[in-house]
Amino acid sequence: MKTTDTEQTPPDASATSATSATSAAFDAVRVAVVVGSNREGRFGPVVADWLLSRIRERGDLVPEVVDVADIQLPTTLSPTPEATAALAAVTPKLASADAFVVLTPEYNHSFPAGLKNLIDWHYTEWRAKPVALVSYGGLAGGLRAVEHLRQVFAELHAVTVRDTVSFHNAGGSFDDAGRLKDASAPDAAAKTMLDQVVWWGRALREAKERRPYGGERGRDAIERRMRPWGLT
Repeated sequence: MKTTDTEQTPPDASATSATSATSAAFDAVRVAVVVGSNREGRFGPVVADWLLSRIRERGDLVPEVVDVADIQLPTTLSPTPEATAALAAVTPKLASADAFVVLTPEYNHSFPAGLKNLIDWHYTEWRAKPVALVSYGGLAGGLRAVEHLRQVFAELHAVTVRDTVSFHNAGGSFDDAGRLKDASAPDAAAKTMLDQVVWWGRALREAKERRPYGGERGRDAIERRMRPWGLT
């Protein structure tokens, strides 16, 4: 019996690569990087630029910056026209994020008032999402501010990841061009932290797709809380 060999067409490498890239982009975690200081002469942008450079090297994170200094929210939590306009710019960024990295200095053993105000103006946007914490300061490296933020985000049903990045004597850690003098330890710490952000971001996103967090009763309570501010 004579058999005929059937020639098999090799897979299209470019198509496979494009499919993989599309899959990776779909699976990427959308992370809002919250710059928490609005003080005159703040050091935060220097640390934020370093952090964003680490995030942008990865294919599993898509960053968007939320800068407290750019947001004019009143501390009265009153739904004024100015507050409504400010919320229209910032709330969608928080709502669409799968995860957060909050960058904070330490002011008088805690975190800045402007950051607390941004947090307090929102509720559902934080729920059932991971929050990573990056701090900077003097001898304590901002870690007391971090521990206070963990309590705040726990109340908001967010999950703070275990590992942090902190800069002790932050002003002396960077040169005049904003580059770290010794990047080895911060880069390693950032990788560990961001790996956890990706894991938690994907896990919680998938869980919420299968089952909304808190159930109907929980959502009703949230809506009642937010309705006076026109945020539901």
